[in-house]
Amino acid sequence: MAASTGRQTAMPTSEHGTCLAMSDILSRIGDKWSVMIVAQLGQGTMRFSELRRQTDGISQRMLTLTLRNLERDGLVTRTVYPEVPPRVEYALTPLGKTLLGPIYALWDWVSEHQDDIAEARMAYDAGQQEEAPPRKIA
Repeated sequence: MAASTGRQTAMPTSEHGTCLAMSDILSRIGDKWSVMIVAQLGQGTMRFSELRRQTDGISQRMLTLTLRNLERDGLVTRTVYPEVPPRVEYALTPLGKTLLGPIYALWDWVSEHQDDIAEARMAYDAGQQEEAPPRKIA
């Protein structure tokens, strides 16, 4: 599973350890909300309420958890300004900004191939219905 990148690592890692790290990181940065929030923050620093408005369907709790996890992973910074009421802003870190290229590339791929995927799904589903044995009703 480990791919050769031509880079030297500071510490030797086992293939199993690399796979575990890859799985852990991909599960975080590859989830729907993280991708959407990183993309939103790619436009610049935002307040919590702005992020919530810009991210369709996310609950306040999910936004809070996702931002906390992105901050923990070093992808987002949280800055609290001592005002009344306190102002909190979120921004991408330099590491977080490195995710924008892959996210935008994935966005472009989806945009280019969404019709192909929809057609493939319809063809697959039609084939599944033809192959399904009739169900007995008791």
